[in-house]
Amino acid sequence: MLELMLIFSTALLVGLSGALMPGPLTAVTAEHALRRGYVAAPLATLGHAFLEAGMVLLLLVGLGEYLARSQVTAVIGVAGGLVLAWMGGGMMKSAAGAALSLHASSNGKAGSPFWSGLMATLSNPYWFLWWATVGAGYVALSRSHGLPGVFLFFSGHILADFIWLSVIAAALASGKKLLTDRIYRWIVFGLGLFLCAFSLYFIWSGLKIFLGR
Repeated sequence: MLELMLIFSTALLVGLSGALMPGPLTAVTAEHALRRGYVAAPLATLGHAFLEAGMVLLLLVGLGEYLARSQVTAVIGVAGGLVLAWMGGGMMKSAAGAALSLHASSNGKAGSPFWSGLMATLSNPYWFLWWATVGAGYVALSRSHGLPGVFLFFSGHILADFIWLSVIAAALASGKKLLTDRIYRWIVFGLGLFLCAFSLYFIWSGLKIFLGR
C-alpha cells in the first residue's frame, strides 16, 4: 500500500513540475477561460487526458513486451532519470527570473476546450520527449504493481494537470491574479529541486538492473 501511495504522490509532483512550465496547454486553457470561465479547465484537461491515456495504453500493450525486458527497463530508467535531472536543473536555474503571465488574448478562434486541449498537447514536442523517457520509465515501474499501480500513476499525473489548469482558469475567470510571481518562483524552484532528487531514484533503479542487484 505504501509503495502504491508513493507512485501516486510522486506522479502528482512530477506532473506538476511539467504542468507549471507555461506551454500550449496552459495557453489554450487561458484563452478559453476568458470566454467560458472556469469550465475551460476540466474540459481542456479531459482533452489532454484522452491522449495521455492512449500513450499509457500504447506503452502497456503495444510496447508491453519490450518494457518487460529487464535491459529495456534499465535503459529507460537511467534515461528518464537523466531527463528529470536536466528538467529539474533547468527549473531551478530559471526560477529566479520566472514570471507567470495570465494575460491572454480573447481574440482567438472559438471552439471546444476539449479539442483545443487535445490539439495543444499534440503540438508540444516536449510532450513526446517526456513520454519517451520519463513517462515510459514510470509505466515500466508502476506496471510491476499491476493495474492498481498504473492507475494510480495515471491518476496522479492527470490530477497535476487539472490542479494547475484550474488555478489558471479560476484566476482569469475571477479577474484577479491569485498567484503572484514570487509564489510562482518558489514553487518552480521547489519542484525543480524535487525533480533532481527524484531523478536519482530513476537512475538507481536502472543501474540496479544493470548490476544484477
